[in-house]
Amino acid sequence: MSIRLVDIASVIRSKNSGPFEMTLDIVFKTKRAYDEVKASKAISAGVISRLYGIEKGVPIEVRSFDPAFAIKVTFPRRIASGSLGDTDIYGAQQHAPLLTLEIDGVSAFDPSASPHS
Repeated sequence: MSIRLVDIASVIRSKNSGPFEMTLDIVFKTKRAYDEVKASKAISAGVISRLYGIEKGVPIEVRSFDPAFAIKVTFPRRIASGSLGDTDIYGAQQHAPLLTLEIDGVSAFDPSASPHS
């Protein structure tokens, strides 16, 4: 069974992590969804590399933050924020590829579940 990330996350956003890096934040609706996605490693450097067209060898950091049921991904921006050719100075529109992500083997979607279940 696969499930869309947008169905199990309450927040999917992007922002600058300084002028040279991009950060993606994914906050899950429930602890169960977070735990299952974290355990499945469905959000990995390889997946981010594929979604964002990042070349092999470029450092991609994927970190989990258990208290917030969140996963944070950081990677270098292709163009420094505010440089000639930059189309998103704040990095606020770069989360779109995550909106299409489908995750296999996660059964944690329950629209009636409380945020702490």
